[in-house]
Amino acid sequence: MNEEQTRLKDSSWKKWGPYISDRQWGTVREDYSANGDAWNYITHDMARSKAYRWSEEGIAGICDDQQYLCFAVALWNKKDPILKERYFGLSNPEGNHGEDVKELYYYLDNTPTHSYMKTLYKYPQQEYPYEWLLDENKRRSRNDMEFEMIDTGILDNDDYFDVFTEYAKNSAEDILIKITVCNRGSQDAALNVLPTVWFRNTWAWGNDDYKPELSDDTHGVINIFHNETGQFWLKTEGEPELLFCDNETNTKRLYNYDDGKSYYKDGINDHLIHGADTVNPKKTGTKAAANYDITVPAKQSVTLRLRLTKDAENTFADFDDVFKARQTEADEFYNDINGHIEDADHRMIQRQAFAGMLWSKQFYHYDIHHWLNGDPAQPKPPAERLNGRNSKWMHLNTRDIISMPDKWEYPWFASWDLAFHCLPLATVDINFAKKQLLLLTRDWYMHPNGQLPAYEWDFGDTNPPVLAMATWTIYKKDKDANNGKGDTMFLERIFHKLMLNFTWWVNRKDEQGNNIFEGGFLGLDNIGVFDRNTQLPSGQHLEQADGTSWMAMYSLNLMHIAAELNSYNPAYADIASKFFEHFIYIVGAMDNLGHNQEGLWDEEDGFFYDQLRSPDNSVQKMKMRSVVGLIPLFATAVLDDSDITDSPIFKDRMKWFADNRPDLAALVTNWNEKNAQGKHLLSLVRRHRMKSLLKYMLDENEFLSDYGIRAVSKYHLNNPYNVVVDGHQFSVKYTPAESDSGLFGGNSNWRGPIWIQMNYLIIDSLHRFHQYYGDDFKVECPTNSGNYMNLKEISDDLYMRLLKIFMRDGNGRRAVYGDYKKLQTDPEFKDYILFYEYFDGDNGRGVGASHQTGWTGLIANCLL
Repeated sequence: MNEEQTRLKDSSWKKWGPYISDRQWGTVREDYSANGDAWNYITHDMARSKAYRWSEEGIAGICDDQQYLCFAVALWNKKDPILKERYFGLSNPEGNHGEDVKELYYYLDNTPTHSYMKTLYKYPQQEYPYEWLLDENKRRSRNDMEFEMIDTGILDNDDYFDVFTEYAKNSAEDILIKITVCNRGSQDAALNVLPTVWFRNTWAWGNDDYKPELSDDTHGVINIFHNETGQFWLKTEGEPELLFCDNETNTKRLYNYDDGKSYYKDGINDHLIHGADTVNPKKTGTKAAANYDITVPAKQSVTLRLRLTKDAENTFADFDDVFKARQTEADEFYNDINGHIEDADHRMIQRQAFAGMLWSKQFYHYDIHHWLNGDPAQPKPPAERLNGRNSKWMHLNTRDIISMPDKWEYPWFASWDLAFHCLPLATVDINFAKKQLLLLTRDWYMHPNGQLPAYEWDFGDTNPPVLAMATWTIYKKDKDANNGKGDTMFLERIFHKLMLNFTWWVNRKDEQGNNIFEGGFLGLDNIGVFDRNTQLPSGQHLEQADGTSWMAMYSLNLMHIAAELNSYNPAYADIASKFFEHFIYIVGAMDNLGHNQEGLWDEEDGFFYDQLRSPDNSVQKMKMRSVVGLIPLFATAVLDDSDITDSPIFKDRMKWFADNRPDLAALVTNWNEKNAQGKHLLSLVRRHRMKSLLKYMLDENEFLSDYGIRAVSKYHLNNPYNVVVDGHQFSVKYTPAESDSGLFGGNSNWRGPIWIQMNYLIIDSLHRFHQYYGDDFKVECPTNSGNYMNLKEISDDLYMRLLKIFMRDGNGRRAVYGDYKKLQTDPEFKDYILFYEYFDGDNGRGVGASHQTGWTGLIANCLL
């Protein structure tokens, strides 16, 4: 057991971590408007002057796990009109493809206890092009690419600083901080570096009037006391100027109202930029910065050292030794994970993927009852909010460290994202992964009716039910790592809550009671012909191939869990049998539905489609080939013969279906036939249908790209799908990269790009099919190539296609960076990896949120 694994057994080492958001402005939880206009209630321009109610933001920031005390880095290049205290980006209405961060920063390293962390921010030496980025993106249409920092050209001559921020813990609450500023330019350049410490404002709302204090101790030391965290000191080397103000809203600037206070949140900004008398001469407050006014010689670097500690006697004498030790231990930890990977580039990609996963932890605080009703010391919120966004989630009360999809673009949890996050997280910290899954099912998250919260913009929306998949996968991983001993307490706790959620799905999302599920949005944004959450005026409803397939997959995962628990408690045999029965009826419904036997399978095309059902029971198939029609592949399970024979109830129920409902039994491939290894297959997709789906999926003119499986078939590039519904014409065409639609904000696109998590599930399903069919079952790959592969070989091929997005090719280029020459060739760029939200279906270029290591972090598992 290495040192980091030993630390993982002591929870105190996680007391401090990278739990500060990259963006708090523009979030729902900070929005107190009448109309729910979160983007305009607090803007980027307002953020420097507004004390946040719920959480904080910062650059390369850390805080304690309740975010009482925060630390982050601020910068000023002597030219910008404001301090760089937060990453700049466009709000959803400002971007031509929705919200988008316009900065270059990278998560380079992190350990699960955050004993060592490293991040990089590239800060221009010229004036930051705020207005240019804003104006040019406003000018561009949805058919244009986004205009990024790299497009401005201000980095072309290397006139920028690389600002590396590193943390090394000497102990759980003794944190060493190293800021290394590299001048990449050919001229000496001046810079103010302001390591900043502050308290989250908990005193201005009328709930608790205790106000903590920062003060000047002596010789570059900031004295810190909070009754929740106790005594700390921030020690600085070099005795920089210490500046103090308060983390309070500047009501004069924002609301033209004088509240009688003097040293606001933006006090250090105004003092440094404008020379204003806005810092406290008494050197006390709730926000303070150490102002290092430095000049960095051309092509050289300057290193600043600080220490945040509870021990006043600590100095800098052991600083370098502690850093070296923690870096060495981080190397040992990751070598135990990826030491078997021969390719150094692969190891680097995986380590940066894990770093992004761990940097994306965030303190998430949101009490909806309190948020809707307002605070005693603040103006009463508009009454309209009581019937507005999230008003049916009054029980939700979060104050936890949660894995975020992207701490700038999506600084809030989403339930199906989080399930995928837990899969790579389990490789580095399986206990954290299990706690994340349990968290979503706790009483203060899960709705009393059994629904899981979707995401902050609408907790009542519906995400695919993938929590059981993640639970079962992580349980098995944990069991294998512990010599066959599973964490049944974890499994049983979450299983009971998942049964409640399954019941919610059955009661709420099966409108006709026929085992065909709707679900609407289901996380796939604009993949439908129209907004799948839309209530159609003529009373039609959409019967969804993906909603129904997700539920079939859900049934099988719960069946697996119940069967596992049955080995410890025979009472679970009945429940395993029940979920098997659910699965069988869903299979039957997808195949034959209604009086005219209209299933979701189209025999002529050999593909699954959504269909629109009218009040008169007539149906209209939505014949667009998308990943929705491939999701039935996910509903596949392989059982050992002992799983059946050791459970008489389960065995008898399977026999009952074979004897009494042979019509349904015949729809499930090989469920009662063992292969040579004694395995049974339960699958929503029979063998001939699987081959038909794979023929489409592996066709390079349809779904198969050089970089994975596309979300919509390329067939629709020249053959858009058109349909008329209620007199309105709708059309969908293959769109490989940015969205040309405004559905769901327009910042995500499911009409052509490659999404890592869907590819992961496809690959996982092919592995399970291969477990049953073996090496002799082969299909043509690519379609029409004359080359035949078994299903494991195909899954391995898909892995390699996904890896090609990030790997250097024969010319040293990474597909993820497209045609950006500097990103491809410059030594200070080319080996820093961004894990985008999704990828161009034609060339693998990264698109969407640029730091969505979340489910894109699954690439780390692909490299294991």
